[in-house]
Formats: sequence, C-alpha cells, structure tokens
Amino acid sequence: MQKFKQEYPEETVEMVATIEAIPEYRKFYEKIKTEDLPPRYEERFKKLLHEGTINDIALFKSRLDSNAKQIEKNIKAINDSLKTIEYNSGTYIELLSEKIQDIDINTFKIQLRDCLQGSFGEINPYSENKFNQVKIILDRFNSGNSVDINWTNKVTDVRNWYSFSAVEKYLSDNSEKEFYSDSSGKSGGQKEKLAYTILASALAYQFGPAGDNPKSKSFRFVMIDEAFGRGSDESARYGLDLFKTLDLQLLIITPMQKIHIIENYINCVHLISNETGSNSMSRDISIQEYHKTRLNQSNINVGE
Repeated sequence: MQKFKQEYPEETVEMVATIEAIPEYRKFYEKIKTEDLPPRYEERFKKLLHEGTINDIALFKSRLDSNAKQIEKNIKAINDSLKTIEYNSGTYIELLSEKIQDIDINTFKIQLRDCLQGSFGEINPYSENKFNQVKIILDRFNSGNSVDINWTNKVTDVRNWYSFSAVEKYLSDNSEKEFYSDSSGKSGGQKEKLAYTILASALAYQFGPAGDNPKSKSFRFVMIDEAFGRGSDESARYGLDLFKTLDLQLLIITPMQKIHIIENYINCVHLISNETGSNSMSRDISIQEYHKTRLNQSNINVGE
C-alpha cells in the first residue's frame, strides 16, 4: 500500500497505508477495473507510440542517414575537381572521409536502430522495452543538462560521424604518394598548399557542388582578405586555380605587390586609396583597363 501511494501520490493523497484502509483500496481497484482504464489507454498508447513516436524516430534516423550520404556525395564531387589540378609535379590531392569510431556516436546509432528494430513488421509493435528505448533518447534530447546538450549536439551533427584527411596521389596510376592527417613536419610551402586545398574544399562543400548549373545562375561568392599576401607565388597560383576549378567567385583583398599573381584570374580591379587618412576612395576598372594603364606608366618611365 505504501509503495502504491509512492508511485501514484496524486491519486492516493487522501488514502493511508493501514490495514483499516484495505476496503478503500479495494474500492479504488474495482473502480479502475470497471472503468476499463488500462486496456483502453494502453491501446491508445500503443497506437500513439507506433503511429507517432516510432514513425518520428524513423524519419529522424532517415534524415540523419541522408545527411551523412550527402557528405560523401559532396566529398566525391570535390575530389572530381581536385583531380583536375596538379598539386605537385605529377600528383593530385584526394580528400578522405572515414566513419569515426566514437563510443557516443556508435552507441547513439545502436539506440536508434534498436528503437526501430521489428517495429514495422510486428502486428503489435508495442512493448514496455520499446517505450523505454525511445524514452532514453528523448530524455537526453530534452535535458537541460550541459553534458546532455553537448552529447546531443555531437551525435546529431553527422559531420562528427566522420574523420577527414587528405592523400596525395600520382596522376599516372592513382597510387598513394603521401598521407596528410595534419600539416606537422611539412615545409612552409607544403603547409600553404594544403591549407588552400582544405579552405577551398570547405567552401565548396558549404556551397555544394556547382553541378551543371550555369555559372551565371549560381552565386558562390567568397571574400578573402590578404590570403596570398605572405605565401609563395607558386602556392598562390595553385590556390587560385583551385578556387576557379571549384567555381567559387572571389573578391581578393591583397597588397599591390601581389597583383601580378592574381591578375590572370580576375575580371576587374578596385584600387583603394586613403590619402588624407579620413576617407577611403575606390577606383573601379576592368582588368583590361588596368593592363593598359600599367603599360602606359611603364612607357612613361622608360621615356624618362
């Protein structure tokens, strides 16, 4: 009787756990039986669990799996572009995405699978075990605890399901030359080119593959501030070729001494000056006009 009161405090607030109260408990029991509450609500609960919650879990899992496949699809599209650019003499870069072995993520996948296992093949999919399987996941999703919030963000972001790396391969036979999990031990030039590869690939991933859409209808704009200011000319050209191949539209902010590198990749030049220190001015000219102006200035200098 005391246990019953603890489990159902609202329904038994006026009942006491004594031998004398047995008739009152029996009366309460008979009321539950005659009102047919357990069967009626159990059937409704089974229906809601199957048609509502289980279906929602199935849709949720399907969306996660679809997003994971999209990552693999985007990586493949980016790799198709990377293969057309020579990384070093006779080589190209290929990005790798591998399923990560993480206990939180693997356990979450198993929990989702267990929630759905047998649900759509059974005549009566309801069981207390099935309910508890769903409840464990939803309780953590709904928890305001910082640990559960971090767990939720981790396991439901499918990017965390993968580890990413890069491999340099020979164009001649696609065999592996070097594997990159990071840039440790690489020279400055190698780090630059690898950084440009990852940066351009990450941007292209965010925009998604350009596909067969006309470039005039695909807005893939990126603004880079002094990206090529300190790097070598070779690395800068590699990066620009990479951005071009991935159909990224660039606005490059760079010192004038680097203009000779980027001039073959741009359509117009915006020359910014601030002679007074208070107001900046911009002169916008086409690359053809810029070449003509520079040529005229060279002729003047030669004449002098």
